[in-house]
Amino acid sequence: MIYDVIVIGSGVVGSSIARELSRYRLKIAVLEKEEELSFGVSKSNSGIIHPGTQNPPGLLKARLCVQGNALIRAISMELGVDFKETGQLVVAFSEDDTGRLRQIMNEGSALGVPDLRIVDSRWLRENEPNLSRDAISALYAPTAGIISPYRLAYDLCENAVRNGVRIFTGTKVTAISRAENYFETITPEGAFRSRFLVNAAGLYADEISAMAGIRNFKIASRKGEEFILDKKKANMTRHLLFPLPSKTSKGVLVIKTADGNPMIGPTAQDMNDKEDLSTTTEGLKKVFDSARKLVPSLSEDDIIAYFAGLRPVVGDDFIIRHEDSVRGFVNVAGIQSPGLTAAPAIAVMVCGILKDRGLAMRKKLFFVKRRKKTVHLFSVPLSETEKLIKKDKDYGDIVCRCEMVSYKEVKDAVTHGAKTLDGIKFRTRAQAGRCHGSFCTTRLMKILATENGLRVKDVTKRGRGSEIVKGDRRDG
Repeated sequence: MIYDVIVIGSGVVGSSIARELSRYRLKIAVLEKEEELSFGVSKSNSGIIHPGTQNPPGLLKARLCVQGNALIRAISMELGVDFKETGQLVVAFSEDDTGRLRQIMNEGSALGVPDLRIVDSRWLRENEPNLSRDAISALYAPTAGIISPYRLAYDLCENAVRNGVRIFTGTKVTAISRAENYFETITPEGAFRSRFLVNAAGLYADEISAMAGIRNFKIASRKGEEFILDKKKANMTRHLLFPLPSKTSKGVLVIKTADGNPMIGPTAQDMNDKEDLSTTTEGLKKVFDSARKLVPSLSEDDIIAYFAGLRPVVGDDFIIRHEDSVRGFVNVAGIQSPGLTAAPAIAVMVCGILKDRGLAMRKKLFFVKRRKKTVHLFSVPLSETEKLIKKDKDYGDIVCRCEMVSYKEVKDAVTHGAKTLDGIKFRTRAQAGRCHGSFCTTRLMKILATENGLRVKDVTKRGRGSEIVKGDRRDG
């Protein structure tokens, strides 16, 4: 088979492109090197839907951020992904800072960010009571919000598959060659042929590009350490809290999340290593000290988990272009913040590029744009939970007590593609509470093994090399 388009990478950007392409009468495939979708850059995303206020207006990422902010609302409703419009405050602590807020506001207004305004200390006391009393003003952007980045990727891909896209996980690209009329993409699972190739490989986009003979950019990794707080602090803030941004970072934030646990972070440390996801004492101190400038009541005792993510950096802007030197090859690279927000707009842009380069974009007569919303007991009222249990008793069998995750939800996660413990965690939040899976991991392993026809010792945390059980006494 020769596909019309192959997309390399299934993070939020690759998933968005696949779903957008699935609107058309095309043969589409997605190749993902990890065991599951969204296990690369997207898994460590903080989940902020940015309003578009903190990017210089001349950049491509600035325009796509504003467009993506508008598109994400319709997409989240169609796919049943929880999107919450929380609003954002960029906080000033001096008159000079307030002057910078006015500049940011003017730039955002020029881009079309709606309803921006500067609020004073009285407004802040009334609407953000735990904010530092030293704050004198803030830029208020009401269209900012939060979403689950990995559940968005899962649901985008599920809908894309419903519309005919084929997705191959555990399929690492090792070589690319160009024949007269098609690409041949080599993987350990076999060769894939396609007329067009879209490179959305995140941190490894430069390496994929080099395989196609394009070596005109290099991806650098920028580490961000983030720290998750207990759910009891869910109402600590009402908005997303930002300091004034620097040239390289939006700063250390106090973040509401779609799952209820606030987060603080991230750091911004340039790295040479694309695999270093370690967290550090220095990172904790930097994040905690900076976050307490915004919310002084924060305590280190509130932190229940921590992680690091790597952002793919290539200059100041995104790279989204057809490479004329290799006909049919489209690079989508350097998609760091605000990449999650911009993803739907990036997908539309890529479709436009493909059309301009000769891909026939004929819309399907029947495109299934909606999917049934996934049930999460942690987000539904008790009265609704009682109704669910009456319909299916497995909703009453709680596997993860910290996060109120039922046996039914875990089984559904496996049915929809979870192959690993992290796959279940990202889909359902089982293991994401204060005990970190101390009480539910063994049961989750048994469910995974039973539903996928595996031995328990073959269950992994995130794929090959991350086995939990190294052997069985019966094998000795």
